[in-house]
Amino acid sequence: MAAIAEVQTVNITVNDIEVAVPKGELIVEAVKRVGLEIPIFCYHPRMKPVGMCRMCLVEVGMKQPDGTVRKMPKPQAACTLPASEGLVIYTDTENVHKDRQGVLEFLLINHPLDCPICDKGGECPLQNNTLYYGPSTSRYVEVKRHAAKAYPLSKYVTLDLERCIQCGRCVRFTEEISGDAELAFRFRGNAMQPSTFGLLDFTSKFSGNVIEICPVGALTNATYRFRARPWDLQTKEGICTGCSNGCNVWVDYRNGGVVRINGRTNEAINEEWTCDKGKFGSSWFGGGNRVTSPLSRVGSQLDKVSWSDAYANIVTELKGVSANEVAVLASSAFSNEDLYLLNKLFREVIGTNNIDHRFTKTLPTAADRIEVKLGSKKSPSTIASFESQKAVMVFGTSLADDEPILFLRVRKAWSNNGAKVIVATDSATDVDTFANVVLRYKTGTAATLAAGLALAAGVKGADARFTAAYVAEQTGVSAELIAEAGKILAEDQASIVTTTSIYNEEGAQTAVDTLASIAVGTNGRFDHFGLEANTEGADRLGILPDVLPGGSAAKQAGLNTHQILEACAKGEIKFLWLAGVDLFNTGLDRTLVEAALENVSFLVVQTASQSESVPFASVVLPLAPSVERDGSYTNIEGRVQWQGAVLPAKGEAKPAWAAFADLSMRLQPGMPVFNAKNAFEILTKEVSGFNTTFEALVGEGAVL
Repeated sequence: MAAIAEVQTVNITVNDIEVAVPKGELIVEAVKRVGLEIPIFCYHPRMKPVGMCRMCLVEVGMKQPDGTVRKMPKPQAACTLPASEGLVIYTDTENVHKDRQGVLEFLLINHPLDCPICDKGGECPLQNNTLYYGPSTSRYVEVKRHAAKAYPLSKYVTLDLERCIQCGRCVRFTEEISGDAELAFRFRGNAMQPSTFGLLDFTSKFSGNVIEICPVGALTNATYRFRARPWDLQTKEGICTGCSNGCNVWVDYRNGGVVRINGRTNEAINEEWTCDKGKFGSSWFGGGNRVTSPLSRVGSQLDKVSWSDAYANIVTELKGVSANEVAVLASSAFSNEDLYLLNKLFREVIGTNNIDHRFTKTLPTAADRIEVKLGSKKSPSTIASFESQKAVMVFGTSLADDEPILFLRVRKAWSNNGAKVIVATDSATDVDTFANVVLRYKTGTAATLAAGLALAAGVKGADARFTAAYVAEQTGVSAELIAEAGKILAEDQASIVTTTSIYNEEGAQTAVDTLASIAVGTNGRFDHFGLEANTEGADRLGILPDVLPGGSAAKQAGLNTHQILEACAKGEIKFLWLAGVDLFNTGLDRTLVEAALENVSFLVVQTASQSESVPFASVVLPLAPSVERDGSYTNIEGRVQWQGAVLPAKGEAKPAWAAFADLSMRLQPGMPVFNAKNAFEILTKEVSGFNTTFEALVGEGAVL
């Protein structure tokens, strides 16, 4: 077990209370140890202190040998003052009160005071600080300045410049956290304003965070603007299902609809940040194209029917076909409970192994798994552990698009800890902006570059034919850069990161195998992450044609996604169930998809909203989306988290697990599943590797 680093402490006095704090800790944080709070505007604990707003002024002194305190002649900013031995802090003196009143009076001179119509009203730090620390009346009677209202920085972020207090939080976020540096201050004095360079659109993939950290109503949510007041909203904890990171969020809802998503703190995953895909991607939940009742085909049209009739149609059809003529393609955004009961229905009750959740060009077999080939874990790293990596290589993926929160962690490792970063892709990505080595290879040559890196890193058994000169000729990457990357891999025990998006490249499986061998050969880590909310859960639960729940290989492999569609097109598969999947939105060949859906005899489409697949359906089952059902999700690091239902399901929509459980009971009566928690408890008992309990999911979740 690694030794815990000893923290050096110093003794300080806060309002006559002596306390030991870590040496160098900022006073604004140190006073919290004695239950005090210093008001702030510009300070943010995840960004470097700048002391711009002066709201955190305190009186400071030093203890003298005779026990007296010698105060500094002027107040100090607590957000930039580090703790040192003998420091004495006063946060509640008459001078401090006057300083705070003065700062607030200046901030309010030109502030429009339009709180009744401001979206920040009711949750505004400026309002709160003015109430607690500000003057009771204003001496300012002159005409206030005016600026353009509701200026659209982007389709998500609206700027009300009159309200800006020039704290710099938004600018610093884009420079220090997201790294795109799209915002900056223009002009000087009272004309200073945050804006994009060249007044272009604010296109950051993390722009929504500046809305949340803005301490006033200057930056507002364009999709939420004027839709509600904070006291009109109800809020519940949620898990974002927009990608596989599993970010923790607050879901704000009103009148039965989601109106806003905000980041929720989970230090193990997203800290408190969100990406725009997750923050602004919830509007469809309450959209008009929702499917809210079962539909069954009568002639050329789909008519509304009861759940019982829909089940009866499905049961009748299943009894008329053999198990080998049945297949299911499932969404890996389904919860663990959904996928577990799907597997029970199709494998154990119906008896088919024609099951898959993958839609990439390359579909690895059970024998291709890293656990089988090299005996190493597919994804051994946690998200937070990337901050302490000495080196990271991102290969074949746009990390900011595929794993946005992991992108922030990798950038943090580089900016805060000096981690060396290598990026190897066939097109420009956001990682390029800070990478030490950029390997831009020709499309289709990923496997060749991986082999060259293995040789350059000195991996035992690497193919000697792939010299730097040969690989440079084939891939377009210079021999010098290959050698430099190889040296980093060999010396710094790098974590090699790729995602399942690499399976859309030529030679993908060879590239993945080679990358894994580099990690093993250099004592590094190989992290191969999925893209959907529960891809990791789908893999562990055996939503694969040749892998059973828990990871063991199936005795008789079923058909994979491509084979299922080809069999449907030929009429060999007569019953196809699309579980939360719109095949036209998966990147698969449209001609093959159309042929499959036109020629399969019976098609069940289980969906939350209308899609291109619905017109082909024999039966349509309404699906409750993630905010309308209970369930657990397994993120890229194997962390299982619980998502409770935020809203009741619309119409007759059901969670997927409930439909699978109902149908299982009709086909093979047995013990019913009563709710998602019950399904989870059964799952953990029956599936090896899900070694956790429901109680363990509270808080930051449980890592399997």
